Amino acid sequence: MSMLAALRAPARRAAFTAAPRTAIRTSLRTSFRKYSTESAPTPGPKSSNTWLYAAIGGAALTSAGYYFYATSSGTSTEAGTAAKSAGQAIKVKANFVPTQEDYQKVYNEIASILEENDEYDDGSYGPVLVRLAWHSSGTYDKETKTGGSNYATMRFEPEALHGANNGLNVARNVLEKIKEKFPWISYGDLWTLAGVVAVQEMAGPKVPWRPGRIDGFAKDATPDGRLPDASQGAEHLRNIFYRMGFNDQEIVALAGAHALGRCHTDRSGFEGPWTFSPITFTNDFYTLLFNEKWVWRKWSGPKQLADKKTGTLMMLPTDYVLATDKSFRKYGKAYAEDQDLFFKDFSKAFATLLELGVPESQWVASEPWLLKPLSEQESK
Repeated sequence: MSMLAALRAPARRAAFTAAPRTAIRTSLRTSFRKYSTESAPTPGPKSSNTWLYAAIGGAALTSAGYYFYATSSGTSTEAGTAAKSAGQAIKVKANFVPTQEDYQKVYNEIASILEENDEYDDGSYGPVLVRLAWHSSGTYDKETKTGGSNYATMRFEPEALHGANNGLNVARNVLEKIKEKFPWISYGDLWTLAGVVAVQEMAGPKVPWRPGRIDGFAKDATPDGRLPDASQGAEHLRNIFYRMGFNDQEIVALAGAHALGRCHTDRSGFEGPWTFSPITFTNDFYTLLFNEKWVWRKWSGPKQLADKKTGTLMMLPTDYVLATDKSFRKYGKAYAEDQDLFFKDFSKAFATLLELGVPESQWVASEPWLLKPLSEQESK
């Protein structure tokens, strides 16, 4: 972590304190919804075997075609997935399931690299990691029970090249160094955990999470068109999110992640940040949406809005519809007025999103965990 990042992180945590969470944890555990793609054998007893980490890594390294992204050859990626499956087979044979403490170590390692590159966007990989977790999970179809986070199919073409996934190679590549250090973790678990880390370390709410996803093959990849198209309206949003099993309130809650990050012309075609603090998780997306005057931007790019006051912020057509659609609007107004409510509802909806497509029998814990942010660990 650079010196600038070291100074920035504690300052942000001090300035933006998340709401008390004790009261909502019970409801999160009892109301958590689960969707699955297919059944799988129930994991064995939980234990921590440090020696096994090296064995898993060795199996992956010695198997033909150690994993790399499908930027040149689908066959290479398939071979790499087979190599990882060999490593997973060792875990099964040894009755090995990493403990919560093991995953906390992965969490901490991800947190340590969030702000290691001051030159990237606004100085944090956090927003693009949230987007990776979102897009790798948001392909779920409740009718066909396909897609979701279970198989980490964005490793394969053509899914890796879908327009909605432009730029996510940055996030996947950044996480490779974590995968090398913890070869036993699946890509699906790594990517979704990274999203949780990013939200929590950028002053957001705690997000329940648990491991159990497995790595699939190219045949499991999803077709294009399952993720939101930012140029569309209310009907499109409902079609996309209802397909996953979400309702209007959850659609609006998940949209609040646009408090983070920015759009890039070389990725989505759109340009600019949604808020003035794009690496801090707040309810600013809603407050700005409802309190600022928004006008259509005059430029050569796709249709988007700009704030009239400064002209430096943007809203997408799918963002603006949250203020004009009657049902969406009531939830957006509520979140603009109450950040604690937004944090609670976002945490629940995002945790649900990250579990889409994972069979119940694959989970290594009966209930999701609340992993500790760095600030909580440092305070002890």
